[in-house]
Amino acid sequence: MRIEPLFDERTFTLTYVVFDEVSKDAVIIDPVLDYEPSGGKLWTESLERVAAFVDREGLKPHLVLETHAHADHLSGSQWLKKRYGAKVAVSERITEVQAVFKDVFALDELAVDGRQFDVLLKDGETVSAGALSFKTLATPGHTPACMSFQFDDAVFCGDALFLDDVGVGRCDFPRGSADTLYDSVTTRLFSLPDATRLFVGHDYPPSGRTWRAMTTVGSAKKANAQLTASMSKSAFVEKRSARDRTLSPPRLLYPSVQVNINAGHLPAARANGRRYLVTPLTGL
Repeated sequence: MRIEPLFDERTFTLTYVVFDEVSKDAVIIDPVLDYEPSGGKLWTESLERVAAFVDREGLKPHLVLETHAHADHLSGSQWLKKRYGAKVAVSERITEVQAVFKDVFALDELAVDGRQFDVLLKDGETVSAGALSFKTLATPGHTPACMSFQFDDAVFCGDALFLDDVGVGRCDFPRGSADTLYDSVTTRLFSLPDATRLFVGHDYPPSGRTWRAMTTVGSAKKANAQLTASMSKSAFVEKRSARDRTLSPPRLLYPSVQVNINAGHLPAARANGRRYLVTPLTGL
């Protein structure tokens, strides 16, 4: 099995192509559709980079895996599905996220049973994608539908845990929970063998280093900037909650969530042929 990370510098997102070198069977994790909100512009530069690698290696993508409904980039899953016939998969708890944001965005037409996705994954199941096989690990806290994917000694943990000098995902989104994230990291991820590789969903490199994709369980347990194995739950919750209160909403929060709870489908065109994303107003 090989792993190819691709880093999107605009959203600091890591997309992964995981593949079997013999059969060429592959999965793609957390792809990015490029979007600029100031002009409503969509383009596919990040996806084209993924496709160039897939085509160069002669790979056969079976699944596009979403670790959660991202709040900082639009998913490119439907573009990849159309190009390769891959099915789009996410945690079955996506329905909880859909139920919350259906009201936020007044999406009267949105079904909240997850039917927009091809596959709804249960915690603890083993999933086959051609010659590849992986186990699902529910790791909620950042969102209720966060799920990690374990391929042998490699775990793709989305926004549950970042690199050691960055920390963990924020927990202040609707239905997020620092308490729950603590349990996910300490009882699910930190219980894995120390040599297990953890591939993160984002990297926000501090000054002086370039982006990286991976840490290990052993390293994270000792050195994660926000949550080590020796930290108590109460100390973590206090620290994470205080940090979250200082954070601004992600720049692409509203457009990202609308698209991503709908499995990467863009809104239907209106009578004038244009598509629209909704921005709820607050304040006055």
